[in-house]
Amino acid sequence: MNFERNLDSGTATAAAMPRATRTQFIEQDDRDMLRAARDITSDLGEARGSIYWPDMLLSAGLGYGALAGAILVQDIYLAITLGLVAALSLYRALMFIHELTHIHRDALPGFRLAWNALVGVPLLTPSFMYEGVHTLHHKRTQYGTVEDPEYLPLALMKPWSLPAFVLIALLAPIGLLFRFSILVPLGVIIPPIRKLVWERASALMINSEFRRKPPEGRLKTRVFWQELGGFLWAWVLLGSIQFLGWRPLLIALAIVSLTAALNQLRTLVAHLWENDGEPMTVTAQFLDSVNVPPPGPAAEIWAPVGLRYHALHHLMPSMPYHDLPEAHRRLKKELGDGSTYDGANHPGMLNLVSRIARSTMVPRSSD
Repeated sequence: MNFERNLDSGTATAAAMPRATRTQFIEQDDRDMLRAARDITSDLGEARGSIYWPDMLLSAGLGYGALAGAILVQDIYLAITLGLVAALSLYRALMFIHELTHIHRDALPGFRLAWNALVGVPLLTPSFMYEGVHTLHHKRTQYGTVEDPEYLPLALMKPWSLPAFVLIALLAPIGLLFRFSILVPLGVIIPPIRKLVWERASALMINSEFRRKPPEGRLKTRVFWQELGGFLWAWVLLGSIQFLGWRPLLIALAIVSLTAALNQLRTLVAHLWENDGEPMTVTAQFLDSVNVPPPGPAAEIWAPVGLRYHALHHLMPSMPYHDLPEAHRRLKKELGDGSTYDGANHPGMLNLVSRIARSTMVPRSSD
């Protein structure tokens, strides 16, 4: 099934064409779209260190510099401005955790180690919290089901669930500080605590029913070193109160809380969240996901590192973030307005939040 505009007759306009929806492709893929995605992007897909390294390093450097400024300056308005710059810059740097999960382990030598040392451990969000978990969200038989750690049918839930979903993220930095400073050492002494923490507090997940399986292979070794680093850094932060007072730590926690809330808001509009647990085709998963392509510039701020092309990412999970804009341009040109591909393209965050909010207000028999 395809919703391409008839360019020859000129009788149909993009506005008149019905948008493709996930319900039309629950059992059958749009093979023309999948074939086009494969064929016209075959020359793309190589992760380029000349883009990854400067982007990550500059984002982290700007973030930490602005964070230091927010702590040191006395002018409240300047401190707030620097705090916003720090939150947005550290947010961009943090989002490289998504790339680490998908690029080939040999693609960028040293990048994972550097990212963890500069971003993951200092922000108490090392890469093991995403590796081995996020890929489950892309599995054909698990996306949108109870086995998906990153899916909730938010559009089918109560209206109050949306603000609660975003605001709970403000507590993430405190929760992470408690996890690494208290629960990690307790888990070494008391195995049941270790098991509980690993299953329920060792992944960036939103599905509370998900239970993480024990790490294996290389990941097991990385978990040990990253948790050790997180434990030591957590106690450096807590120990800093003795010498610097509470102000620096509280400012840093506030900035990271803003970063966490922004990421949660981005997560809220990364999908339409309309699936009630049934397995879906790749096309249905794509249409339940969201692209916010140009010309709007704001999406590059709230959905950085390629995340404004989240639906396209679900079509091609291994595509590096710097190639997604070109892949989108080619597919849009090839398939045209009104195509199945166009069904996942949305104008912006406010439009998406409004759509999901309206959906939560629809009475349902199960309520």
